[in-house]
Amino acid sequence: MSSSISPLLTTAISVAILLFSTISTAATIPNIHRPFNKIYAFGDSFTDTGNSRSGEGPAGFGHLSSPPYGMTFFRRPTNRYSDGRLTIDFVAESMNLPFLPPYLSLKTTNANGTATDTHGVNFAVSGSTVIKHAFFVKNNLSLDMTPQSIETELAWFEKYLETLGTNQKVSLFKDSLFWIGEIGVNDYAYTLGSTVSSDTIRELSISTFTRFLETLLNKGVKYMLVQGHPATGCLTLAMSLAAEDDRDSLGCVQSANNQSYTHNLALQSKLKQLRIKYPSATIVYADYWNAYRAVIKHPSKYGITEKFKACCGIGEPYNFQVFQTCGTDAATVCKDPNQYINWDGVHLTEAMYKVMADMFLDGTFTRPRFSDLLIKKLNYL
Repeated sequence: MSSSISPLLTTAISVAILLFSTISTAATIPNIHRPFNKIYAFGDSFTDTGNSRSGEGPAGFGHLSSPPYGMTFFRRPTNRYSDGRLTIDFVAESMNLPFLPPYLSLKTTNANGTATDTHGVNFAVSGSTVIKHAFFVKNNLSLDMTPQSIETELAWFEKYLETLGTNQKVSLFKDSLFWIGEIGVNDYAYTLGSTVSSDTIRELSISTFTRFLETLLNKGVKYMLVQGHPATGCLTLAMSLAAEDDRDSLGCVQSANNQSYTHNLALQSKLKQLRIKYPSATIVYADYWNAYRAVIKHPSKYGITEKFKACCGIGEPYNFQVFQTCGTDAATVCKDPNQYINWDGVHLTEAMYKVMADMFLDGTFTRPRFSDLLIKKLNYL
């Protein structure tokens, strides 16, 4: 075998470099090569681009259809839990694709009865869990939460597949990136203060999530990125509820961050097994936990001046109260969301989502590097 790099691989590397060097402007260049023709996204409110509406989702966060949500980029609420774009929006832009339509807003079929041509669909829904809703109901933990779970999102995807023609299905698995956004944080949040242990939630969540991933892989998914849990102990909600002596070296809530860290270790172990079982697929892990902590450690590097306060909310010391959150009449909004990590106390600002997108796409916090997935895709062209 020749030790020289093949022309195809050289081209792939060149395109990869071009893609990542133009991440913030790719959407404005009409003829740039698209590494993927479609993106299919799953997850919760960190990824949901509009499957939820006001009055839906966890108690206290049912105002996403009201200003100032969407103020920074869209200039209006778009049912995204942020002041603007999410990580998945920046991912789509970087690949010269339009923003992903939420599944529940799709006009699914054309005159021939097949799905209308899109560049992907977003199945993520705010407030969703990995574990089935029935588990929480059985343990008297249903509260005021959405009944959707990762199983719901998979069912939506299955229904969507039924609208596709045969050629469309072949193209979907051949040319699509499956972006599995963070999901599972809600499973822990909904059991806070209950007798259900974190170990129980982790075991149920990881096993259910693994089955979900295997279902996609068995269908023929070749290119997949899976986000871990963020550093949940650094979110405003955790900071406002936890005891003041429950802090780690970064000033975040130690117990919450430990919980997320342990969950991510278990997830990475499962992904390692899936890579062995499905060698033809490329499965990238996005290390949300360490990416988030990197910003907390050196906020000024990313233009951040406020690590813990919510930009939109009310109350001291974190501008956050559970039942007077962003979008309510009492809440106020900061002058420059770009200087904040936290938008409404649980969700992030557009600026922070952009930082996370850059970190994932340039490979700083992905294993294997996202460019490895890209090059493998281009080698099949």
